[in-house]
Amino acid sequence: MLRKLHSLPSLFMALFLITIATTGAMLSLMPAIHRAHAVVPNKGKVSVAAMAQRVVQHHPNVEKIDRKLSGEVVVYYKTANHQPKADLVNPLTGQSIGPYQPSAFMNWVEDMHRSFLLHDTGRKLAGGVALVMVLICLSGVFLLVRRLGGWKALIKPIKGNGVKRIHSELARFAVLGLLLSSLTGSYMSAMRFGFVKDHTFIPPSFPSSVSGGQPAPVGSLIALKNIDLTSLHELVFPYPGDLQDFYTLTTEQGAGFVDQSTGTLLNFTRLPPMGVFQQWIIRLHTGQGIWWLGLILGASALTVPVLSYTGVLAWWRKRRVKKGDLVNTPSKEANTILLVGTEGQTTWGFARDLQRQLIRAGRHVHCAQMNQLVEDYPQADTLFILTSTYGNGDAPTTAQQFMNKLKCFKSNASLRFAVLGFGDRQFPNFCQFALDVTTALEQKGLTPLCHTELINRSSAEQFREWGKTIADLTGWPLALSYHPQPTVTQTLALVGREDYGVNGHAATSILRFRAAGTHSLPFFEAGDLLGVMPPQETSARFYSLASSTTDDVLEICVRKQPNGVCSSYLHGLQLGDCIEGFIRHNPEFRPAVGRHPVILIGAGAGIGPLTGFIRQNTQRHPMFLYWGGRNQKVDFLYQPDLTRYLDDQRLTGLQTAFSQGEDQTTEKAYVQDKLLQDQTTVRQLLEQGAQILVCGGRGMANGVTQALNDILEPLQTNVDALKAQGRYLEDVY
Repeated sequence: MLRKLHSLPSLFMALFLITIATTGAMLSLMPAIHRAHAVVPNKGKVSVAAMAQRVVQHHPNVEKIDRKLSGEVVVYYKTANHQPKADLVNPLTGQSIGPYQPSAFMNWVEDMHRSFLLHDTGRKLAGGVALVMVLICLSGVFLLVRRLGGWKALIKPIKGNGVKRIHSELARFAVLGLLLSSLTGSYMSAMRFGFVKDHTFIPPSFPSSVSGGQPAPVGSLIALKNIDLTSLHELVFPYPGDLQDFYTLTTEQGAGFVDQSTGTLLNFTRLPPMGVFQQWIIRLHTGQGIWWLGLILGASALTVPVLSYTGVLAWWRKRRVKKGDLVNTPSKEANTILLVGTEGQTTWGFARDLQRQLIRAGRHVHCAQMNQLVEDYPQADTLFILTSTYGNGDAPTTAQQFMNKLKCFKSNASLRFAVLGFGDRQFPNFCQFALDVTTALEQKGLTPLCHTELINRSSAEQFREWGKTIADLTGWPLALSYHPQPTVTQTLALVGREDYGVNGHAATSILRFRAAGTHSLPFFEAGDLLGVMPPQETSARFYSLASSTTDDVLEICVRKQPNGVCSSYLHGLQLGDCIEGFIRHNPEFRPAVGRHPVILIGAGAGIGPLTGFIRQNTQRHPMFLYWGGRNQKVDFLYQPDLTRYLDDQRLTGLQTAFSQGEDQTTEKAYVQDKLLQDQTTVRQLLEQGAQILVCGGRGMANGVTQALNDILEPLQTNVDALKAQGRYLEDVY
């Protein structure tokens, strides 16, 4: 229901939302532009009387002085031949800065924003659109919290990539601004059409009598002397020669009249608290008088077209995955439960094929995210869980709340379960989350239907064989046949390479690629992954990127592995040769934003992304590198680059360790040895809030963990605690 409350209004109102947001973003620039043109004295420096006197000296036929919320002072007067005119003036001198002529184009934009050029009918529609935006913002926040696994996760990096991640990141950035704009816009619409009484202006009653004496100079009027210019909204002058007329004064506090002879304030009516509140509602919506807020609201509004596009695209992709004659039985009535944990749509494809086959076999199936596990399934006798693993054995996005919800799950004795894991064997902790789920279900007392099967690289054949196993155990006729769509790749040409250790046992190359032909590279950052498709292979191998989009090359560091299909293929490339590859974003592995120190630890080819982080450290935040290689003479990867980064202070400190010396007298060491030698410095950096990033082989990473636990012991903490705080990140293999 929550998802429908978010998606359906968004789809139906997308065009109106984009129109209001785009015009709102354009209007949001005006407060800053007006503020830049205005001369704004400090509060208490200029009174209304002094400013008016200066204006009269330069504009003797003044009729009205209008002070905008932005601080601009506009004088309306008549020329010598009685032609009306308006000038922007300097309140310190009263002199004209230039003619005041509102932009006809911006007036059109404002009308489009307020009413879609449809007058009152359009204003009602705009108010309705604002209410829809409130609903979309609130439902979107709750959906995002549900997806990320709690309110605290809103401030943490969002997992995943592609359209869904772009949508979530933009929504998180813009939601407060959009919610403020839509709430205030809805309230203003309610004021206009009388649903809420307008208290922003309470007209004072006309004076029953005035002194009727000779008019005094405006600069001498005591009532105007007592009012600071910064609180003025409008001052209307009396009609020339009419001794019974008076000044009409409107300020932030209220409105009244001023006797033109005695300067007495007459019948001043103060705004009620509700009126002050409503004036602030208008300011918060328009940004007038708060120019910096206007820019923030405008930036938020600019995300709406992108959010609309990514939202529609995600909805369409999900609809394509779900299309077919699939009836999702309510959870309370289903005899078969199918739960899915995934980062993208691939696992959903397998799940829908399984659901379709189960329905054909006569089963009543309820299919949902793992996050949507409920306390009990009273009619269910079989539970299927299909899940991928994210990062270093973690739960994927749609399963982050599963383990907590499982604690409250009430299982029945007849419920059997089967877990199917999806992953890639080239990564550590292959399908670890699926194995953890199996253990948790067994500890909960559920009976496994079969052993947990692990699918490597979305293998359709393995999926089909698993289906046969389930069919044999249950007697249900299952013929699984899902084949995921192949990954879209891009042709990349090798434009540079540096080779190390070619004559030894650890040949390593730094390879640089550019897009072939006239194509351009996609967006990527150091630490993201380049998926490489070797010839005659159906699955990709992944390499951490040492470069970012701004470097204009895809740079990877590859060690030639014994019998390694992809590494041997890459090492055999010549300049100009082409490969097929694609980007997989890896936002979980990159330095945090801020000035806290960063400790980079790696070995061998793991130095690639670490060098990329150093290269991007143009703010010169404290950054320290501990790296281990084999032979200093032939295996010192990136040595010229690191020397340059030390010189220009992008790299604060460098410690290297080499495990193979040139002779018997040369010290042999590993990177964890260097950490222990520098343990006092490392401990001090961690006390300052340092973040640690580790990249390289699993053996090295285990040694580093042990060394750091020893270093952290006096601080009464450990690596696991740092991981929980997001201060210890690994990219290991």
